Amino acid sequence: MKKVEIKLDNKNIFITGVAGFIGSNLAKKLLKDEKKIKIIGLDNMNTYYDVQLKEERLKELEKYDNFTFIKGDLANKNLINQIFEEKKPSIVINLAAQAGVRYSIIKPDAYIESNIMGFYNIIEACRHYQVEHLVYASSSSVYGSNTKIPYSTDDKVDNPVSLYAATKKSNELFAYCYSKLYNIPSTGLRFFTVYGPAGRPDMAYFSFTNKLIKGEKIQIFNYGNCKRDFTYIDDIVEGICRVIKKAPIKENGKDGLAIPPYAIYNIGNSSPENLLEFVTILKEELIRAKILPEDYDFEAHTELVAMQPGDVAVTYADTTPLERDFDFKPSTPLRVGLRNFAEWYKKYYNVGD
Repeated sequence: MKKVEIKLDNKNIFITGVAGFIGSNLAKKLLKDEKKIKIIGLDNMNTYYDVQLKEERLKELEKYDNFTFIKGDLANKNLINQIFEEKKPSIVINLAAQAGVRYSIIKPDAYIESNIMGFYNIIEACRHYQVEHLVYASSSSVYGSNTKIPYSTDDKVDNPVSLYAATKKSNELFAYCYSKLYNIPSTGLRFFTVYGPAGRPDMAYFSFTNKLIKGEKIQIFNYGNCKRDFTYIDDIVEGICRVIKKAPIKENGKDGLAIPPYAIYNIGNSSPENLLEFVTILKEELIRAKILPEDYDFEAHTELVAMQPGDVAVTYADTTPLERDFDFKPSTPLRVGLRNFAEWYKKYYNVGD
């Protein structure tokens, strides 16, 4: 797809979900690498997981003079419009969302409010304030019950198996529609199982570590016959940084009508790992970091259980379009990523000997 280069110098960049795992790491990299930008960050600091972790991430960002934090909710339309009116962002990166596949089955209201209404507020504001590029987080979960692998952005994604997946698919549809109607350059990014230091505590690698330290059993779903395309946080952030600088170009087709400046990409490691192998590597790295003793009885603390509602057996990203358009392919090995996580965990929680 044809792209237009965007120079970030002297641009205002609006990042939603800035205290989140991906948002905070992205903001930090941009603030380090781009000296002439201003970042406006929004987050509602909800209690879906440990707020202290979010506050620690924010502390790192608030060291920068060109960073402004606003505590607020995406679903607050007046607040979103006020931010666009006062800050006039050229680039909008929407990472705020109610995350979690299983939680969407327990508390669906949170997903409609944040992922549907919140995204609508963002894209409506982009329409009225004419941003240069809207980049937003989608998810590998949109592939749902697709059986063809690896997952390609050319595949149909009409079979979501969770409300979370359905809300992310709806974001893509909203973006396409607004790109078509109002010529808004938009790029959706389907992230695949993001992990790393200071990540989300509800993710398997983090929650498994918490449980093993307490001597609790970890449950491995589908009796260990699941594969996940684990993608390290630094690879995700590098991918976003490259994407925001190249927006889909505005142009007309042969009929004289606008071709939607709209694109979707997978960002994944293209290397699915069996969950049992993943757990083995995690255990080895937790022992190496001296978080757990060498003689820890893992078998006694591991339970194989059936598949959970909303889960899928395999995730596997085809990143060919990402490589083609941005000359980038995530490549951090799982062991390297889990080692970095284990070392961070030991230091942050002051555990082990």
